[in-house]
Amino acid sequence: MPQVGRTIGEKRERLETKNERAAARKKDKQKNARRIIFVTLGFIALAAVLIYLGVSLFGNVESEPLEPATTATVYEPTIEILDEEASATGGKITTRMRNYIGQAEADFRELGYTPVKAVIPTGAVREVDFYLENYPGFIKLIIDRGTAVSVEDTDRMLRYLATQGIVDFQYIDVRLDGKAYWR
Repeated sequence: MPQVGRTIGEKRERLETKNERAAARKKDKQKNARRIIFVTLGFIALAAVLIYLGVSLFGNVESEPLEPATTATVYEPTIEILDEEASATGGKITTRMRNYIGQAEADFRELGYTPVKAVIPTGAVREVDFYLENYPGFIKLIIDRGTAVSVEDTDRMLRYLATQGIVDFQYIDVRLDGKAYWR
C-alpha cells in the first residue's frame, strides 16, 4: 500500500503557512531595497571620483577668452564680367559666381597675371572663361573647384606651353582635377 504524503526520498513535503510566506516576501523586499540603496550609493561615489579627477586634471587649465569666428572674405570682382546668356538670367549674376570671379581674379593677380575680363558662356553651367592680358586665348574654369587650385593649374599650363614654344592658343581648359587641355 502506497504511503500518502511521502516523496520518493521518503521525506514528507512540508507546506508553508501563510505567515511564513508573508515573512519571506518581506525579507525579499528588504533585500531589494538594500540592493537599490547600495547600487545608488556606488554610482554616486563613482560620479564623485570622476568629478574630482576631472577637476584636478582639467581644473588648472586657464581658459582663453573665445574670439569671434572670422568671417569669410568676400571678393568683389573689379574686371568686366560678360554674361552671354544675360537675356535668360535677366542680366543678374549669382553671388556665388560673383564671389568666385573676384577670388579667381585675386589669385591670378597674386601669381603675376592681369585678368582683363570674365565671360559666363551660353549653355555652360558653372563655367567661367577668363581672359588674361598678353595671352591670345581664354582659360576655362569651373566654380566647383577651388580658385587657388584652378589658377595654379593655369599657371603650370601657361609655363608648360611657353617651354614648348607655343604662344598661340585658342583656350586652356583646367576644369578637371589633375588634367589640363589646350587648343
